[in-house]
Amino acid sequence: MKRIAIYPGSFDPVTNGHINLIKRAARHFDKVIVAVAKDSQKKPLFTIEERIDMLKEVTKDIEGVEVDSFEGLLVDYVKRKGAKVVLRGLRAVSDFEYEFQMAHMNHKLFEEMETFFMVTGAEEFFISSNLVKEVARLHGCVKGLVPEYVRQKLAEKFGKGSE
Repeated sequence: MKRIAIYPGSFDPVTNGHINLIKRAARHFDKVIVAVAKDSQKKPLFTIEERIDMLKEVTKDIEGVEVDSFEGLLVDYVKRKGAKVVLRGLRAVSDFEYEFQMAHMNHKLFEEMETFFMVTGAEEFFISSNLVKEVARLHGCVKGLVPEYVRQKLAEKFGKGSE
């Protein structure tokens, strides 16, 4: 039986923290599906197609990683993919409270599903997509916070300065 894990998120944009978690997860699961959420509640900077493109580009050399998208309940997507594990990254204690509630709600909706929490790498714990967007919007340097391909896409969105 294949061990499949789903790593859901908005990935707007994908950061080095996300990549760290994906690489580490790929060592423990046969397949890691990075699932971009089509969340109508948020107003993303990048379209779903752009986010999928960026993820495919920056994960192309990581064995066992697939990029996909979904909308609706995560538990329904997990069932469709034949998975029983959802991965969530934790940067700080403040992330835990929300993730803890979500894990319990998801487990209530699909008892066979488990949430695996992974602590973000020590060098990436302060990085968030929102902070990266804010720095790029104000023409600050995001080098080292996101993969080079993503840095280029941010520079295209906001103009020079994201270098």
